[in-house]
Amino acid sequence: MILTRFATTALAGAGVANAVYSIASTASIAWDMMQYYKGNMSGQTPGILPGPPPAGDYYWWEGGAMWGTLIDYWKMTGDESYNDVITQAMLWQVGPDKDYMPPNVTASLGNDDQGFWGMSAMLAAENKFPNPPDDKPQWLALAQAVFNTQANPDRHDDTCNGGLRWQIPFSNNGYDYKNSIANGCFFNLGARLARYTGNQTYADWAEKTWDWVRSVGFMDDEYNIYDGGHVQHNCTDINRAQFSYNNAVYLLGAAYMYNYTDGSDKWKQRLEGLVDATIKTFFPENIAYEIACEEHMTCTTDMLSFKGYLHRWMATATQIAPFLADKVLPVLKASTDAAVATCTGEANQRTCGFKWNTQVYDGSHGAGQQMNVLGAVSMLLIGQSPPPVTNATGGTSKGDPNAGTHSDDFKTELPPITTGDKAGAAILTLVILVSAVGTMGWMSTGL
Repeated sequence: MILTRFATTALAGAGVANAVYSIASTASIAWDMMQYYKGNMSGQTPGILPGPPPAGDYYWWEGGAMWGTLIDYWKMTGDESYNDVITQAMLWQVGPDKDYMPPNVTASLGNDDQGFWGMSAMLAAENKFPNPPDDKPQWLALAQAVFNTQANPDRHDDTCNGGLRWQIPFSNNGYDYKNSIANGCFFNLGARLARYTGNQTYADWAEKTWDWVRSVGFMDDEYNIYDGGHVQHNCTDINRAQFSYNNAVYLLGAAYMYNYTDGSDKWKQRLEGLVDATIKTFFPENIAYEIACEEHMTCTTDMLSFKGYLHRWMATATQIAPFLADKVLPVLKASTDAAVATCTGEANQRTCGFKWNTQVYDGSHGAGQQMNVLGAVSMLLIGQSPPPVTNATGGTSKGDPNAGTHSDDFKTELPPITTGDKAGAAILTLVILVSAVGTMGWMSTGL
């Protein structure tokens, strides 16, 4: 299709000064990003980027995040080039219980990983992305399934007085850790489901999650958000690292709660506090900066994609809570100008770098870096795009309030133990212990 709408930023990259940065150029960034995706090739697995380590750089969750980036890109530009690929990818990874818990990613499956896929499904429903065939899982039902599995009492315990753990299977490295991003995805999804469906239960969970994050100290009075803490220390050993996607996921969720509560003073205050803290911390000189790792470029592959979520979710928040636009959009515009200035690298001078404040290509490249700039540039069109819909304002995705409530959740029903079973119990126990130690030894700790 011919793309005729234009963003307002200047293309400082590729040696072109003061030129209008068109959506056709944005399409080039999208195409370059998709060169990292192999799932639509013969013999490859749809939905995922190459990985997880050591097989490739990317954990399972980042594929789900990329599809969300492309859904926003489609909505902002009208470019349908990747719609079939997006649909195939997001349906391929739903798992046997249609809740985004495929068994082949169990070894690194966290609540945040599942949450990112659920948020992309929610985005598809809110943006009226083309619905799957009737015999396939539907976007809203998939988002509800993720939420319901995470709201299940089995995911919550009394350690640290509540909250979700980082990992889902008990054998995973990080199961003893409760963190902001896992609970942030749950909060975000609950707030959005509340607005979309009008169901107060989702809002109650969002409120409860926000209160827990504040009470445990993962978010302080100045709206700084810290990474997390270990259950054996009652979450008092807080890792005070700050990551932009933590602020972004709570900021967007707070915007949805503000909208759902008809602009309540409580949620307006919280939202304003988050916006001010986020701009202060992550936009020095109005350019997105990952403070935990960027100075010395110690960012992991995961962290190299955070700026894109920061831009996308802050931009969307200005549609849900329009009073934010005058404060947020100029910052995103300035940051995007710096971002596109880094797109002077490899691949015919279009590869984008990570260190936006240098405004030159820094030699880094990857799906995350391209995803960041694609999200930033495409969201400049937020003012020309309708806000996310609800069931009452044109939403067409079919839901299922009970989706995910019968998910296996890694539990297996066993028959009654017999005398013969008991005879091998000691040997079986030894085998399980050895296997668990082995798993902990080789397994990576992806987000």
